[in-house]
Amino acid sequence: MMRALRLLAVAVAVIALTIVSGCSSVPADPHGTLDRVRGGVLRVGATHHPPWVEAAGISPPGGDEVDIVTAFANDNDADLEWEVGSEQSLVEALERGDLDLVIGGFTDATPWTERAATTVPYTEATGPDGSVEKHVMLTRMGENRFLVALETFLMDRGRAG
Repeated sequence: MMRALRLLAVAVAVIALTIVSGCSSVPADPHGTLDRVRGGVLRVGATHHPPWVEAAGISPPGGDEVDIVTAFANDNDADLEWEVGSEQSLVEALERGDLDLVIGGFTDATPWTERAATTVPYTEATGPDGSVEKHVMLTRMGENRFLVALETFLMDRGRAG
């Protein structure tokens, strides 16, 4: 029930933005990310952070988030292109438009929110200190159509909320 209400809220927000802006393409991707990814290539940066991403010495990476991203790519008929690196180098590549998505066990408390957009939390886990951590993925700022497609995928599969 809650998932249906969230999807309805997203749909209402998109319709309202469309009416207010007078545009039919809200949300938009100024750089065309979603159009390029669908039937093309999803470029993903992965930083080692088990169990979310296992990237040390293996190619392609593995882990929980890799499985989710692989399913998203399959839903969009997209091939995957992986780049493994540090958080900073991957966020810089995301900003330049060299990557579409960055994964690596990020939480909603990530310090990268001024340089990357975050998805809605797709799952919760208990942190080392016993606190609840809400996990997110990073996308390029302004590519809102791509972000909404990813978030809708996460919500449809019961991974966001």
